[in-house]
Amino acid sequence: EGAMAIHQLSAELLTREVRVSVIGAGGTGSQMLMGLAQLHTAMIALGHPGGLDVTVIDSDQVSEANVGRQMFYPSDVGLPKASVLVNRINMAMGTGWKADVRRLNASESLRTDLAIGCVDNRLARKAILDSVAHGGGGYLLDLGNRLHDGQVVLGQVPARWAKPNAERLPHAVDLLPEIADASQEADDDTPSCSLADALEKQSLFVNRGVSLYALNLLWELFRYGQIGYHGVFVNLKNARTTPLPVDPEAWARFGYPKPKRSRKRRGKGG
Repeated sequence: EGAMAIHQLSAELLTREVRVSVIGAGGTGSQMLMGLAQLHTAMIALGHPGGLDVTVIDSDQVSEANVGRQMFYPSDVGLPKASVLVNRINMAMGTGWKADVRRLNASESLRTDLAIGCVDNRLARKAILDSVAHGGGGYLLDLGNRLHDGQVVLGQVPARWAKPNAERLPHAVDLLPEIADASQEADDDTPSCSLADALEKQSLFVNRGVSLYALNLLWELFRYGQIGYHGVFVNLKNARTTPLPVDPEAWARFGYPKPKRSRKRRGKGG
């Protein structure tokens, strides 16, 4: 067993404000935003020159079923989710974060250093991936969950025009292609009428559980400038977590990279 590989944060991101796009402000996105406000404050306190400049993209309004499972209060019902959360954080923290009340389009160019996907359907995941690639590439932190379990994967999306680069961190769709395969779209997108309905589909704290690991991954990355793992699989039902190491052998278990026609050449130390 060799030493575990390490991923180094792009050094430039320690010299200026980091542009972050959070796509989805629901169960997971609302939890992530509260944590990102803490992360921003900690980064500034530890000497980062700009912290996080966050834009939240979500077209949805707060419904009664969201209150209790997402970070919304009864008085928020009927208001745009993105605006409610961003206004609350800006007022509390003095930040100048932005709300973009709309749906992300796969054909647009999303210029960002870090896109955080908090969406629960395949088409939306594909739109995030495509728009980051069109915008010149960047980090993609994907959070997904089911009833009791979920995953967090941080990867790098190459620019659409970039040559293939084996040295990047694979992103969630590299490792789990089915999560962005619209031909399999059988997800139940009907809104829940009540909190009780919503809890049939998702355990109460699964979003917070998944978000905690995602936020801690970002904390490690910005605090120490490097990480030895870039994802976590979380199961709240049996209290298990499994890290995803920065390790080509671990990626190979997901079938990444896809086998080339000839696999004779082995990398150094193979």
